[in-house]
Amino acid sequence: MNAISADRSALVLVDYQQRLMPIVDRAARVVGEAVFLADVARELGVPVIGTAQNPSRLGDNVAAVHERCARVVAKTHFDACRDGLVDALREARPGVAQVVVAGCEAHVCLLQTALGLRRAGLQTFVVADACGSRSHADRTLALQRLAQAGAVIASAEMVAFEWLDDCRHPRFRAVLERIKRRAAA
Repeated sequence: MNAISADRSALVLVDYQQRLMPIVDRAARVVGEAVFLADVARELGVPVIGTAQNPSRLGDNVAAVHERCARVVAKTHFDACRDGLVDALREARPGVAQVVVAGCEAHVCLLQTALGLRRAGLQTFVVADACGSRSHADRTLALQRLAQAGAVIASAEMVAFEWLDDCRHPRFRAVLERIKRRAAA
């Protein structure tokens, strides 16, 4: 398994929607980790794509997530790949090989989208601390199932440091400041 490369990856933020987040366990923390990931991705030139499940019913993604996405794929399938996510990723980053993915609900749309990304041949990294479900048990089972299916489970900070790769990276100080602010919050 390769390390996550900022030059070959994209970030997908699944369904952090206005009407869904109030019922997600630890929603504020989950959204905070998604925002942190998106900010680091943008700092390092990693494309950020969002998805929204049936937005006419569940609303847009929360503003903090929505404004950080270059594009949002509206969908009706629980697996966003069935509604054009893979094409959107390839448009955002031709030659994309790795996808870092996080979202809600972990046991439904995040799970099915990550499995779809694996089926599409993309190396898939699921950011556990940026994933949520209504139930902690459902979130835990989803992460276990994804690991068994070959997705790599990671934390937001793991992803940030893998994208950086080296303390001599020109954006290291800027990303480190984001990490420090996040830890202090």
